[in-house]
Amino acid sequence: MAAAGKVRVLHLLCKHEKSRNPVSRRTKESTASVSVGSAHDELKAILGRLNGKSGQELVDAFAKEAQLRSDCGSFAQGGDLGFFGPGEMQKEFEEASFALEVGQMTGIVDSQSGSHIIIRIA
Repeated sequence: MAAAGKVRVLHLLCKHEKSRNPVSRRTKESTASVSVGSAHDELKAILGRLNGKSGQELVDAFAKEAQLRSDCGSFAQGGDLGFFGPGEMQKEFEEASFALEVGQMTGIVDSQSGSHIIIRIA
């Protein structure tokens, strides 16, 4: 159940050379040699696989992509960050998350952590 003023999202993070901590939580390997362009290209390919899906099909496909590729520790939960409110995430990530309607997905969102795709689930 959603708490007032909070959202719940899944996200997929591609860390790269400009990430504040360029180490994948999934592989435990450095991402310092990954260019921003390469991260964006990889996310564009994932977006291409997700386009045309909606509802639970999109959420399930997104979670699977996050489990296979996300550099965030949330990869193990399909990218699920749980509920969060204003001021709890980096500005760019928070603004993109709160701008979405439930079921909507972003394009590429860059933050200090790296490059993300976000889908709002609550």
